[in-house]
Amino acid sequence: MLKKHLALAVLVTLVWGLNFPITKLGLRTVDPFILTGVRFALAALPLVFFIKRPAIKFSYVAAYGFIFGLGMWGVINYGIERGVSPGIASLIIQLSVFFTMGWGCVLFNERIRGPQIAGAVLALAGLLGIISTQTGDHALLGVLLIVLSALAWSIGNVIIKQSGVKEIFSFMVWASLFPPIPLFLMAWWMHGGAPFEHLTASLDLRATGSILFQVYLATHFAYWGWNSLLRLYPVSTVAPLSLLIPVFGIAGSMLITGEHLSTTNLICIAVIIAGLAVGLVPGYRPSLGKNPK
Repeated sequence: MLKKHLALAVLVTLVWGLNFPITKLGLRTVDPFILTGVRFALAALPLVFFIKRPAIKFSYVAAYGFIFGLGMWGVINYGIERGVSPGIASLIIQLSVFFTMGWGCVLFNERIRGPQIAGAVLALAGLLGIISTQTGDHALLGVLLIVLSALAWSIGNVIIKQSGVKEIFSFMVWASLFPPIPLFLMAWWMHGGAPFEHLTASLDLRATGSILFQVYLATHFAYWGWNSLLRLYPVSTVAPLSLLIPVFGIAGSMLITGEHLSTTNLICIAVIIAGLAVGLVPGYRPSLGKNPK
């Protein structure tokens, strides 16, 4: 990989990793579903008026929008709001790698090699270790929500695979049209009109900066950069770089939100990262894998 492309990959993973603690800053004053809805509304508007719709069935665009916006990011943000630290969330979401491998095996007859099975076992062991350290029903529910969001991300990868879309940036912009309304309805269903009534007051400088970071860096820039690399290099070359996301996520969470990790959690994190590394060894090219955020 050329140095300029490696630098782009590191920058993208840095943005995606920092997105977790920066999102946490917004969640301190804004409801998680409203925060996510505003993010995707701004990701879609006004660009949909200037960017041509992707040349695929629109049902794929709508399905991906619902899965990615509500099923993945809405659930992630709710999980963080319920008590999962952003650093841990940035790590657990990477388990989508193994869900994606499973979908590839079931739906597309892809072969799962021994290292992928070993990696999945290691990652699962680390995840169970993290779950065992959670105190309180809220924190445990939060972890399970992040696992659910990882599953949603893998389903989104299946949709991308089935659609055959080539215009990824256009696809993301148009798909972003669909999450806001169900996200706002979810916020209303859970808390009534209160989060909306106090939204203007909640959008302080910190929350506004969090939303702008999520829209223009974590969504627009990072998706463009990552998918540009996927067009230039084999997936087996690009995908392992996603291991930097939880590294930056955990480090950023410690610096930005003051996250503290116990020795047990650090060991579990190391086990999960080792599992992800084993699962992404060269030789396996997951045709479904399109890393987000």
